[in-house]
This record gives sequence, C-alpha cells and structure tokens, in this order.
Amino acid sequence: MMQPIAEPFVVEVWGKLAGVVLKEGGAFRFHAVAPPFRELDGAEFAIPGLARLAAARLDPHTRALHTLDGGRSLGRASHSASSLPL
Repeated sequence: MMQPIAEPFVVEVWGKLAGVVLKEGGAFRFHAVAPPFRELDGAEFAIPGLARLAAARLDPHTRALHTLDGGRSLGRASHSASSLPL
C-alpha cells in the first residue's frame, strides 16, 4: 500500500529560501536549496522548527545579529546537524 506524501515545510531565514523539510519515518529530513544551507542537506531533525534553527546558524546575517554574551552561538539545533563539518 502506498504511503501518502507528507506536506513539505518550507524553511526560510531572513526571507531567503533555505530548503524544505519532509517527514521521513520518525524524523524530518532537511533538503537544502541554496548555499550556505547545503551543509545541512540530508540532516534529520526531531521537529521542523529545529531545522530552521540550524539553518539560521549558517546564515551570515543571523550569526552577526544573534550572538549573545561575547560570541556564544544560538546553540546546536540538532545532534545530526552538529556532527556535520562546518
């Protein structure tokens, strides 16, 4: 029996299309459509919102505006994404 295709979640960072997230099994997989978000291509997340956080970490505009306390980052949004080389 065919499984219905899940609705994709569009991931945007500062109005730029970063990619789409599709439900695959028990996880959500990120599919990048533009640099610098290709580093996350194929990464799995527990919920779609974590994919957006991970994409925001890669965007130069977000990095400059959202560092806290002398340069600490937004943190790791996903174990899978954090294991990718930067």
